[in-house]
Amino acid sequence: MNKKRKKKSLRYYVKAFWIIFFAPIIFVFLLFFAINIGMLGSMPSFEELENTRSNLASKVYSADSVLLGTYYIHNRTNINYEDLSPDIVNALLSAEDIRFHYHSGVDIRSVFRVLVRTIIVGQRSAGGGSTISQQLAKNLFPRQENPSTLEIVIIKLKEWVTAIKLERNYTKEELIAMYLNTVDFGSHAYGINSAAKTYFNKKPGNINTEEAALLVGILKAPSWYHPVRNPDRAFSRRNVVLSQMTRYGYIDKHKYDSLRTLPVDMSKFQIQDQHTGLATYFREHIRKELVKWSKTRYKPDGTNYNIYKDGLKIYTTIDSRMQKYAEEAIKEHLKEYLQPIFFEHWEGYPDAPFGSDLTPAEINRIYSLAIRRSDRYRNMKSKGLPQDSIMKSFNTPVRMRVFSWEGDIDTVMTPMDSIRYYKHHLNSGLMAVEPYTGYVRAYVGGNDFRHFKYDHVTGSRRQVGSTFKPFLYTLAMQEGESPCTKVPNSPVTFRLHDGSEWTPKNATDDREGEMVTLKWGLANSVNYLSAFLMKRYNPQAVIKLVRRMGIESHIDPVPALALGTPDISVYEMTGAMATYANKGIHIKPTFITHIADNNGNLIESFIPSQEETMNEQTAYLMLELLKNVVDDGTGRRLRFKYEFTNPIAGKTGTTQNNSDGWFIGLTPDLVTGIWVGCEDRGARFRSITLGQGANMALPIWAKFMKRVYADDKLDVTMGDFEKPSRPLTVETDCSKYQQTDDFKNIFSPDIF
Repeated sequence: MNKKRKKKSLRYYVKAFWIIFFAPIIFVFLLFFAINIGMLGSMPSFEELENTRSNLASKVYSADSVLLGTYYIHNRTNINYEDLSPDIVNALLSAEDIRFHYHSGVDIRSVFRVLVRTIIVGQRSAGGGSTISQQLAKNLFPRQENPSTLEIVIIKLKEWVTAIKLERNYTKEELIAMYLNTVDFGSHAYGINSAAKTYFNKKPGNINTEEAALLVGILKAPSWYHPVRNPDRAFSRRNVVLSQMTRYGYIDKHKYDSLRTLPVDMSKFQIQDQHTGLATYFREHIRKELVKWSKTRYKPDGTNYNIYKDGLKIYTTIDSRMQKYAEEAIKEHLKEYLQPIFFEHWEGYPDAPFGSDLTPAEINRIYSLAIRRSDRYRNMKSKGLPQDSIMKSFNTPVRMRVFSWEGDIDTVMTPMDSIRYYKHHLNSGLMAVEPYTGYVRAYVGGNDFRHFKYDHVTGSRRQVGSTFKPFLYTLAMQEGESPCTKVPNSPVTFRLHDGSEWTPKNATDDREGEMVTLKWGLANSVNYLSAFLMKRYNPQAVIKLVRRMGIESHIDPVPALALGTPDISVYEMTGAMATYANKGIHIKPTFITHIADNNGNLIESFIPSQEETMNEQTAYLMLELLKNVVDDGTGRRLRFKYEFTNPIAGKTGTTQNNSDGWFIGLTPDLVTGIWVGCEDRGARFRSITLGQGANMALPIWAKFMKRVYADDKLDVTMGDFEKPSRPLTVETDCSKYQQTDDFKNIFSPDIF
């Protein structure tokens, strides 16, 4: 009986043993099976693992293949393993997962080390148990926010399963590249490509050993080990990684000793965002256009393209070299000459920089509007703060950083004083277009996008002044007149709709009462001649012409058009004037040539629209008139001061009270329009000597083109404009020109 009982008892214990032995194994198997099929929460599908995608930044390229900038949620662009410096890979393996090549996604040895040394013994320095594959799984398929302890355990197990699946689908090299493409290096740099550019202005393949150690060291805690904000911590962490590389044989002791003493060099550090780099205003302009474009363009899966996630490649017309020269020219002129002169010009004036024609009430209205448009005011208003508290804050000194041409200034001033400070700054806008293609080669919307967000190329419309006058002369050339045609330099009176009369005046009395050529009249921007042409051809004819030349801004059909009263953008004026250099064919200025997807597949090409607005002869005669502006008129300082000797056509413009200074310069290969003025039209120079377009805008054109011509790789010629394919039907040599009776007959008393 006892033997039977003992046998039964033994069988019971053996059964219990095997149950206890197999139960955890079965439980673990069932647990991972449940995880794998998604019973404990969704898991990435096979297709998702085969086509792992994270939010990819769209890249904006110049015509000469330079990366201008990116649009992103996370500033991330993917690269291949072959593009990585070996030092980056070695540093990563040394610091994060030295057994990477010996496990299949989960390193059991590391797991037990964490269990014993970190959890049981409490050694925090023992290191983590996550492999590179597990960290990649976490990056590609992020965790939910604020998980409970149980959820953290399940999430960790799910990451194990995902890591093993990733190991089955990709090679070790692919996994390393994928990991480095997805990690956050801080400073808006997601992925090694962005990090190398941000911290060292390099490509990942050119990163050296100490730079690689620094970048990998940052990964542990991007803010804590940030090399700019916390250089000492970054230095120590870099050396820890170098020590690990020495320990595992990637560098020898001698190299380690030489590298560990090197300081952390952040001289090339620059955050890659829309506020920095080349063509900031241009990138912002096309960003807005691309957002509209994406709403009507669909991917193969039926969803709209997203410029922030889909890694599009946007190929633009901008030439990075011309863009650089344009930005340099504006900075040089405003920094070294015009802005200091403006400050000095207004020093000691209580209402500076506003003209005496503005009343105190009008000036106060300008400042009140500036306050209401400020971020500070809008934020405080949205929080429901009372008006008196808001206004008190504008008169309370605070620490701030303000713009200067010498570099940003950290200072203490009241927000109201900062508004007054910025009202004293001259702004600028420049666009250069290739006349025979319509490609915009340079686009500068302002002084500094970080401080001046308003775009003065496409966003701003300012009074154009005398730059509008060539359109009047175009009507005369269309009617078969010659630049040598003579008209009286005498006052012309218009009877207005209200019964009143208006007689424009000349700026000077030079040759008043004489018969003068149209060539002389445009060269010297004579108002009497513009009024004469306006009365002969009428405002509606002028508006009809400029509409065909691409000007879409509102224009009132009034006689004052003769003096250039309309508000028109730099974009429109430059595109219109380029028509003359393209033999009378207007090509709408364009910014983008084509867009491709992340794999380089073409999505769309862009061909600019064009229209023949005048014949070749008219366009050529206008170039002859505009060349005389530079040779013997208001643009002649290009000859005597800046010593240009090549054929140049151009037109200056100065508006009422010197609020706006313009210059549009034309050469066979490039037409460039420039505007300079203050944010408010009431802020300006008090004298025409300083406030005229020849002083404010023309020097920027000269400095820009000097740089362009000096760059042989740009292939911008210094030759003359091509003559029409057919002989001219009018004489342009004024010594031979004979005025026809037909034109003499228009000098009736009614026209004056």
